[in-house]
Amino acid sequence: MGSKVVERDSDRSFSRLGRILFGLGLALQASEDFRDMEDTIEYARSAGVPMATIAAPFASGMMFVAGIGIALWRLPRISTGAAVTFLAVVTATMHDFWNADEDDRSGERLAFFGNLAMLGAALAFLRKAYR
Repeated sequence: MGSKVVERDSDRSFSRLGRILFGLGLALQASEDFRDMEDTIEYARSAGVPMATIAAPFASGMMFVAGIGIALWRLPRISTGAAVTFLAVVTATMHDFWNADEDDRSGERLAFFGNLAMLGAALAFLRKAYR
C-alpha cells in the first residue's frame, strides 16, 4: 500500500514560487547568453565544444525554453528534463575548474557550484513532474 503525501496550500505556494524563480533564473541567464552570443560561442570554443557556432546557441535556446516551461509549469517533464540535461552537461564540461588556469580557477569553481545547486533544483522539479 503506497502512501500519498498531502500537500498543504502553503507548501504549494512555496513550491510554485520556487519554480517561478528557478525557471526565470534559467531563462534570464539564457537571454544574457543571447545578448552576447559571440562571447558565448568563443567561450564554448575555448572549452573544446565541437561545432560551437551551432552548439552554443542551441544550448542557450534549450535553457531559455526549459526555464520558461518550468516557470509556467508547461510540459513539465520535457522542461525539467531539458534543464537537467543542459546543467549536467554544461556543469562538467564548461566549468571544469580542476583543469582551469590559476587565473580562471576561482571563477570556474564558482560557476561549477552554482550550476551544481541549479542541477539539484532541476532534479527536484523533475521528480515533481513525474508524480
